[in-house]
Amino acid sequence: MTEIAKKPIKITETILRDAHQSLIATRMTTEQMLPIVEKLDQVGYHSLECWGGATFDASLRFLKEDPWDRLRKIRDKAKNTKLQMLFRGQNILGYRPYGDDVVEYFVQKSIANGIDIIRIFDCLNDLRNLETAVKAANKEKGHAQVALSYTLGDAYTLEYWTNIAKEIENMGADSICIKDMAGLLLPYTATELVTALKETVKIPIQLHTHYTSGVGSMTYLKAVEAGVDVIDCAMSPFALGTSQPATEVMVETFKGTPYDTGYDTKLLEEIADYFRPLRDEALESGLLNPKNMGVNIKTLIYQVPGGMLSNLTSQLKDLHAEDKYYEVLEEVPRVRQDFGECPLVTPSSQIVGSQAVMNIVGGERYKMVTKESKDLLSGHYGKTVKPFNPEVQKKCIGDAEVITCRPADLVPNELETLETEMAQYKEQDEDVLTYALFPQVAIDFFKYRDAQKTKMDATVADTENGAYPV
Repeated sequence: MTEIAKKPIKITETILRDAHQSLIATRMTTEQMLPIVEKLDQVGYHSLECWGGATFDASLRFLKEDPWDRLRKIRDKAKNTKLQMLFRGQNILGYRPYGDDVVEYFVQKSIANGIDIIRIFDCLNDLRNLETAVKAANKEKGHAQVALSYTLGDAYTLEYWTNIAKEIENMGADSICIKDMAGLLLPYTATELVTALKETVKIPIQLHTHYTSGVGSMTYLKAVEAGVDVIDCAMSPFALGTSQPATEVMVETFKGTPYDTGYDTKLLEEIADYFRPLRDEALESGLLNPKNMGVNIKTLIYQVPGGMLSNLTSQLKDLHAEDKYYEVLEEVPRVRQDFGECPLVTPSSQIVGSQAVMNIVGGERYKMVTKESKDLLSGHYGKTVKPFNPEVQKKCIGDAEVITCRPADLVPNELETLETEMAQYKEQDEDVLTYALFPQVAIDFFKYRDAQKTKMDATVADTENGAYPV
């Protein structure tokens, strides 16, 4: 076994992205973030995760904000720290595979607007779905980090993980992230996995987990001792539960050891003081559901990530079927097995979760089937580690063709068409990418943006005409 060099552990701070995505449905506004960015920038973090994932959709749909504008504003205030985003491979930040030209342009614009590190993952760990994004990040001189969507099951052996890690390194990735979206990685398993990966590849290894199952901090401790290079943490007001282990706790844990971060505890306290009232507001308004704050050890059975748990509670509430919550949770692993034992992470988590809801609420398994479930069973999301349940596949898609090629091979270049479709709304180059990801939501946002501009112009005109006291 290779001797592991003991060195200070680096931390990626998730407070501006995954922490609030996991706990308050990505509702933190740019206005709430900006006053604290300069202090976050002083900590000395490895990176600040601030973009990607659901931030794009939520910004447009619920907050009426331009996500590109948010990125530029954060970049303007974070002078010293690398900014990081989460990127769903060929699906970018959306829910379908996009043409290679759209993927390349999105990577180009993300880096041009301030992103340094792009964490690229695929919900099925189908590396064919990552190639275009990795090459684009390499071309733009960004840091391409490829994430392994960590999960449990017969097929997911240590050999599976080391083989895929070697392929990722050969693909041109700058680092690898073990993306443990449901908190399934146990402490001693982390020792084995990190040790094996460090012996297999030369590029850095980062670990991302959620506290859903209650083991996150212990898993980080063992992973750091095994030589992991970076861990993802969240400032304490938005840590734990379905979010990440707390930054301050991990900093204190390693203080005075060879893994000492060297971060200023007083500065971290000031940052936590800033976010605490935001957490209290979210609790008071009901935005922060106490259900998502505790430990759910059944996570190890259901393998449900934090964001998926909050989606399930929301779906069941809309259907007036909240009493079916635990039945749906028990159905999730059964659907997952039928769907090729896929990892549960966006968008596969939403596909499996929604299908589990339909199976329980509909009273019969696969009586109602979502379009996304059919697409998954037809190979349109890529290849799963195990075959689909043939009976379920037949019931859901009948004799429809099942593809075996890279899904994006069937998607022609589409940037030119998209540009034409949304030309009347375009104010900046990035608008076409916003439209590509969420067409209807984007148009609604563009109309809102135009209305706000018209309103502002009218106010300025009235002021200049003396209608308002100056």
